[in-house]
Amino acid sequence: MIKLNPSDIIKENKEPKKKAIIQDEQEQESASNIRPEVVDAKVYKLKSAFVKNSVFITLSYVNNNGVLSPIEIFINSKDLTKTSEYVVLTRLISAIFRRSTNPMFILEELQGIFDPNGGSFKEGKYYHSFYSEIADVIERFFYDVKIIEQPEKKKAEVASSLTMGQSEMSADMNAAFRICPACGGKSLKTENGCDTCVECGYSKCDK
Repeated sequence: MIKLNPSDIIKENKEPKKKAIIQDEQEQESASNIRPEVVDAKVYKLKSAFVKNSVFITLSYVNNNGVLSPIEIFINSKDLTKTSEYVVLTRLISAIFRRSTNPMFILEELQGIFDPNGGSFKEGKYYHSFYSEIADVIERFFYDVKIIEQPEKKKAEVASSLTMGQSEMSADMNAAFRICPACGGKSLKTENGCDTCVECGYSKCDK
């Protein structure tokens, strides 16, 4: 039998309880980081002045009880000299996607990287480096799958960019056609050495 003095104080040992709580939290976090067998994904083609070959960027996401979260990124290219760089980049970003509650900060970090040879303009926007273009693709992905809501200003910029692109495409198409001697319309084009009118069907081939 243990005898206690009146001055003795009995305290509850909370250490096992704390350990149990921490272990439970770690297990929940680990479960949330497990990649499902099937995920939704989008693939983006990026043509950059900083690299000689186009790159294909695959971004995937998961839906956890209505909450969309990015989970991984892959970058592929025909340029095998960049393979190790792309592997490191994709593993780091994927790790951030899985573990960070707010992965938006990765955009600022990538946009803040400067190419030692200088930046480049593309479609009216200035990019400091190839990595800032990667950030732009990731941001577009976030908007496309509704991970974040697109601001009204950004929507207007995208709409304006699409309109400009369509206008440029229309101008290029018009430049490819000439006046048809038969119907007088600007609908004569040359294919395989033959002039063909897409309006009246007039055709003439060089012999």
